[in-house]
Amino acid sequence: MTEGNQTVFSWFLLLGLPIPPEHQHLFYALFLAMYLTTVLGNFIIIILIHLDSHLHTPMYSLLSNLSFSDLCFSSVTMPKLLQNMQSQVPSIPYAGCLAQMYFFLLFGDLESFLLVAMAYDRYVAICFPLHYTSIMSPKLCVSLVVLSWVLTTFHAMLHTLLMARLSFCEDNVIPHFFCDMSALLKLSCSDTHVNELVIFITGGIILVIPFVLIIVSYARIVASILKAPSARGIRKAFSTCGSHLSVVSLFYGTVIGLYLCPSANNSTVKETVMGMMYTVVTPMLNPFIYSLRNRDMKGALVRVFCKKKMMV
Repeated sequence: MTEGNQTVFSWFLLLGLPIPPEHQHLFYALFLAMYLTTVLGNFIIIILIHLDSHLHTPMYSLLSNLSFSDLCFSSVTMPKLLQNMQSQVPSIPYAGCLAQMYFFLLFGDLESFLLVAMAYDRYVAICFPLHYTSIMSPKLCVSLVVLSWVLTTFHAMLHTLLMARLSFCEDNVIPHFFCDMSALLKLSCSDTHVNELVIFITGGIILVIPFVLIIVSYARIVASILKAPSARGIRKAFSTCGSHLSVVSLFYGTVIGLYLCPSANNSTVKETVMGMMYTVVTPMLNPFIYSLRNRDMKGALVRVFCKKKMMV
């Protein structure tokens, strides 16, 4: 499409991952297996929490929402990546690119807020066990989830509308496997200062503040357990907090590094690999870290299967 002396593109080419052609099928099978693991793991968690009344608690309600967010977050990018790996022309229309960016921001931000809510839930449960029921009431739990959805919807819409006002007239090749916001800004021939300023300001609210709150919550948990030390309690605390914090650090570290502290030395390959870490690896690990190793979840799995067998 031509406007004056400028060519405005109505579609983009996604370069995808820098994989040699001879290894394309191997990596396709790997990513497909990772995506199916993500979908299956998170879907099992959602179904178990819905079916087992023992899991109808604030903690597992938040887990169910996190699993839904992870499932959707991974589904925003992975199906398109798998399709493009089998395509001769890995393209995406302009409208599809904006839609992908919107849902990517929506579910990515939602995960950020839900991780904060889950950290607060664990903090109350461990530091104030006698007041847990009164503090983490169903009303508060629902309010936290609704607030997360409202804030993330607004944030995703804001960036999508700001991106929609830009023109792309010099290049339509995105050196990424999805419509990454920073990659699109580099391609734009319009003034992107407003977009960059909004990313920096809202990024502090959406990413840095939640990350700090999670770290503070787990630090309080560790400090509380160390006040009444027991070998078993300390081991369990560090095992739980360590595994949770490893996933949190993986998610926030790569996102903050990419969007809030971008380096001129960052290569396209490095940015793509970092993108894979928080869009593919983290949603796949979360079910194992937060739920599937959990004794309550294993008990729910046994109860659900036993109930099905008795019905048969």
